Amino acid sequence: MVKAGRRWLWGISLLLGALFVGSFAGAAHPAGDMLAAFRIPIALIFALWVIWSPWPYWLRWSAAVLCLAAMGQIVAQSFVAHPPGPVTVYQKNLRFGNDGTEALAEDIRASGADIVALQEVTSRNAALLRDLRADFPYQTSCALTDWARVAVLSRWPAEGEICVTGYGVSGLQVASPGGTFWAISLHGFWPWPYDQPEQMQQILPILAGLDEPAVIAGDFNMVPWSHALRRLAALTGTSRAGALFSSFRTFGMPLPIDHVYAPGGGSAEPRGRLGSDHAGILARVVVFE
Repeated sequence: MVKAGRRWLWGISLLLGALFVGSFAGAAHPAGDMLAAFRIPIALIFALWVIWSPWPYWLRWSAAVLCLAAMGQIVAQSFVAHPPGPVTVYQKNLRFGNDGTEALAEDIRASGADIVALQEVTSRNAALLRDLRADFPYQTSCALTDWARVAVLSRWPAEGEICVTGYGVSGLQVASPGGTFWAISLHGFWPWPYDQPEQMQQILPILAGLDEPAVIAGDFNMVPWSHALRRLAALTGTSRAGALFSSFRTFGMPLPIDHVYAPGGGSAEPRGRLGSDHAGILARVVVFE
């Protein structure tokens, strides 16, 4: 019985260790990015478990220290100050069934946003775009599915549009007082077992090949330390705006999966959910460095 118990302890320790290591393996398989979203709880459980495991003393504490270091690296991002930029972006996943958008429209107007990026625009909430047309006369949207769209709204004139149908990208080429740039709304797929790798394969060459700087706002369905978002930032020459904070909860766990990326980064703060399951993001970003 004692030997069987020790085998169970070893087995669970190895499983938790494999999940922790796997959370860094997004470059090898998209399941790694899925695990990366839950790296903090995985690391915490593994650290607490391995301390009491039958592993050798040096191995137990080495593993625990590695887990704590990985957690600390993420938590530290919540306390990093980012200076604001001159372009204000309001990012929001509306939630497909949200038909009470009057308060959201007021919050967007009150925010002083120059650009609004929206996901899950449906027949239930499309009135929001009409309500905001007087403030944001330049609008475009693109189909993600046959019932949901991604959209970009701008108070500045638009000189061009981009739409990647079925892959969650919609954009306006905006003529701002500081220069012309692309304002992109993106709705990312969950990495695994869904189709984020195919989505990124389709959209990253397009985003990296834009002829002007890009501001990319969206529900990325992915945390910023994932391989997919680190690759997106590198290829588009952008940095995530703001300190780390949660924008969504799943199984009661807070997840930072809504972001705004810009060439010079910037500041960001959460806004209310206002009928959605996602918090809004208000970012003040640096486009021209």
